[in-house]
Amino acid sequence: MDTLILRELHFSARHGLLPIEAENEQPFSATVELELPLAQAGKSDRLDRTVDYRTVQAVVRNVIEGSRKHLIETLAEDIAAGLLQTFPQVRAVSVEVFKPRPPVDFQFAGVSVRIRRERSASPEPGS
Repeated sequence: MDTLILRELHFSARHGLLPIEAENEQPFSATVELELPLAQAGKSDRLDRTVDYRTVQAVVRNVIEGSRKHLIETLAEDIAAGLLQTFPQVRAVSVEVFKPRPPVDFQFAGVSVRIRRERSASPEPGS
């Protein structure tokens, strides 16, 4: 399957368990990989044969800049669900959410979660 990748979309938001995370925005980034057939887009050079990057970014932005979540796992799940709902031609999506500076009492390069979700097959009639 072909893959369309948007790397490191950057946002500021207030997510996390700690009270300080509700008070102060912090940086987040997301990388999304959309699995869909891209041959027709490549052959025709037409946007309507693929997905519009701007709409992908808008879905991710709405989740990350939306209501506060405690876990980046929840952000990733909501992004994956939103992308699958918005783009019926996408068969599967991988989402990585990165939080580079969580307010913890040790030093490290940040934390990320990566998930992959597939479109569920519709049940056969009479099943």
